[in-house]
Amino acid sequence: MPGPPLDGLIDDLYYLEGEPPYSRLMLPAAPAPLLIVNLGAPFLLRAGADPEAAEFADGCVVTTPTRAWEFGYPTPTRSVGVHFTPWGLAPFLPMPAAQLCDRPATVEQIWGRPALAELRQRLASADTPHEMLMLLEEELVRRLRTMDGLDIVRDVSNAIAESGGRVPISDLGVATHASSTYVAKRFKEVIGVTPKRLARSYRFTATVLAIDVAAPIEWGDVAARAGYFDQAHFVHEFREFTGLTPTRYVVARQRFLREHPDHVLEGWPVPAD
Repeated sequence: MPGPPLDGLIDDLYYLEGEPPYSRLMLPAAPAPLLIVNLGAPFLLRAGADPEAAEFADGCVVTTPTRAWEFGYPTPTRSVGVHFTPWGLAPFLPMPAAQLCDRPATVEQIWGRPALAELRQRLASADTPHEMLMLLEEELVRRLRTMDGLDIVRDVSNAIAESGGRVPISDLGVATHASSTYVAKRFKEVIGVTPKRLARSYRFTATVLAIDVAAPIEWGDVAARAGYFDQAHFVHEFREFTGLTPTRYVVARQRFLREHPDHVLEGWPVPAD
């Protein structure tokens, strides 16, 4: 976890090298923006309902998604990256986050070719992973900009997260002494989605993570706990969120846990191949 001024914007910085557990992983539409600076062979991304994957050579930037997305790793892989809080990526973007919603961008599109080339060269020349992460942190500090409305988006987002996405959105607007229109506008600019959509993402994240794939599952109970009385609607949204039907998700999760117990990625992605 980085210190000021990045604390509160970033969950973690990471270094990834070696053989991925699978060549293709399906990642859910969790409230977790991401920036990757790639130092190896190009990787592939397929966002939302896109029929084809796109190649990313220098890295990518992903704002809060509304649909599951697929990540194709090169073998071997080597990169550094940042997991942001839902509002944390926006101060490093030259455009509103909504413009990138379900449309991953290259790092070159965000920071420009000369600056990215210099950063990748410095990262590749670093002696240790720790030094690489320090270089990335320094780059983020240098690029950090102030944003109007960031505080209100952070406060509302934290309230949504603490409730698991179940707090009434109308109550949050009253608590911030701001109109729902203003809050929604700031959310679209900072996070890329509305407060209601972010709440839905947190609610589904909590629902999916709570599923014990090692035990029998009563999907009607899971749907009801998630606030769905129509199981067909729940299955539709489950597929949108994870990229899989509930049954296929359980099979894929069981496979991951069986083939890669205690893997650093075991909490979320599932094999897509």
